[in-house]
Amino acid sequence: MSAQTRSSRSRAPRSRASGIGRVLVAVYAILAIAALGRSVFQIIDRFAEAPIAFTLSGVAAIVYVLATLSLALGWDRLAWVTISFELAGVLVIGTLSLVAPGVLGLEDSNPFGREATVWSAFGAGYLFVPLVLPVLGILWLRRRARVTASA
Repeated sequence: MSAQTRSSRSRAPRSRASGIGRVLVAVYAILAIAALGRSVFQIIDRFAEAPIAFTLSGVAAIVYVLATLSLALGWDRLAWVTISFELAGVLVIGTLSLVAPGVLGLEDSNPFGREATVWSAFGAGYLFVPLVLPVLGILWLRRRARVTASA
């Protein structure tokens, strides 16, 4: 193998199937499954109690599924859209759930309550993973874009 071939291989961006990319996809997949299960149960079992909150849970689940797929399959544009939407959702819904839970149809701001969404109280019911994960996803996508552009 020539020195030039080895050099070009070392500059190539790392696969999503290794390192932090693999961890990110795995965490997104776990959160997608958790959010999907929660939202389906909420919508089927008690939608009338808090239709806005439970619809938002469904939206969050769809966002996590799309983010997982886009990260795993290398659809960077969709990854940017879904992860940015996720961050905005966590911030807006998290804030509303604490300062004006009634707007979301919630009785209180308890992130572990019966009516809570994945994004309630900034994802406190999920150990704040919904708040931290999009930030890490955006940082990873930015780093990956820079590495790809310089290769």
